[in-house]
Amino acid sequence: MNDKGKSGKVNLGNTAFMPKEEHLETAVRFRRISIGIPSDTKDDEKRVALTPEAVSLLVESDNEVILQKGAGNGANYSDKDYSENGAIITDSPARVFGSDVVIKVAPFTEKETDYLKGNQVVMSYLNVLKLDEETLARLIRKKVTAIAFEKIRDNNGVLPVIESMSEISGVTSILLASDYLSNHHGGKGVMLGGITGVTPTEVIILGANTAGEYAAKAAIGLGSQVKIFDSSLQRLKGFESLLGQRLQTSVFHPQVLKKALKSADVLIGAIELEDLRPWYYITEEMVRTMKKGAVIIDLSIDRGGCIETTECRAMRDPVYEKHGVIHFSAWNLPSRVARTASIALSNIFAPLLQNMADSGGITHLLKIDTGVRNGVYLYNGILTNETLGQKFGVLSKDLDLLLSAF
Repeated sequence: MNDKGKSGKVNLGNTAFMPKEEHLETAVRFRRISIGIPSDTKDDEKRVALTPEAVSLLVESDNEVILQKGAGNGANYSDKDYSENGAIITDSPARVFGSDVVIKVAPFTEKETDYLKGNQVVMSYLNVLKLDEETLARLIRKKVTAIAFEKIRDNNGVLPVIESMSEISGVTSILLASDYLSNHHGGKGVMLGGITGVTPTEVIILGANTAGEYAAKAAIGLGSQVKIFDSSLQRLKGFESLLGQRLQTSVFHPQVLKKALKSADVLIGAIELEDLRPWYYITEEMVRTMKKGAVIIDLSIDRGGCIETTECRAMRDPVYEKHGVIHFSAWNLPSRVARTASIALSNIFAPLLQNMADSGGITHLLKIDTGVRNGVYLYNGILTNETLGQKFGVLSKDLDLLLSAF
């Protein structure tokens, strides 16, 4: 193996002094890739993975971007916006799904897998709980390399998609809670926050993480009394430091939580669940004790939820009432502000796709980029995700070992 193969780095300034074989490999590596952006309709998904501005940058770097008609409409990007920035617009799903890389926001459906040509890269949310066995089997048969948005890490080990969408979800959850407390949607007519002479509303947040942080900032900014619950004292201390003020914080002590729920106007579930087993921090019995007209929003619903009464619903029908408490429960909450969310996603995926093109394909990129490698759940049709293996009773393979063979 030559030095380049060991380091995974290319020094363009020294190409003249490379052996012929290595010089040739460097030249071949910088080749164009085609990128397909399908129109998402599942669960009323309105986000799009790449904005017209990002498409322009990719096209200028000699990549080809193929957009299905109307793919950006949900985020208020027209087909003309994309075509003027170099995208090819088509109404043929087969052409879009036949690209080297297919990137969409909502998880792939059975029907969409039929359009795939095979031996290509597909990128989307995975949503382990909602993925069915037949869809996974079809992706395996197509021998695709599949990458889950929510598992990709950056150079600092952070999950950039999760972080950016959590920021949006945290703020949006408070704005929604405010809306559903008001008379506008038949709420009890309470203003989220407080004014002189009126007791402020109480907001309980489960989880001292990014979503919890931004929800707390929004609620405090409106004048609400905020209480934070988490299993880690260290995270609670860090949370206070981030917000720059002392808050009412507590570990998950059942008696303290039950007492707080009885007077709460809003409950935000922001717990980051790591496995597929139900783990309810708030039971149905605890919800029964809450005030009539209170609002619950569970931001972890895509992983099963941390509140027993929440249901994973589509954005077109996310609201229901249970035990007199209003529940807002949609897995793709950032789709409510699709333009902002799309720009955030595009900021992540445009450079990632360019890196893939510059690397000469997915295999070399995975060898040098551990963060993208972390997002892979299928490699050339071979299952590499242990959680999916446990769910469907399939043996998963170690991706590092698979890559060492190439």
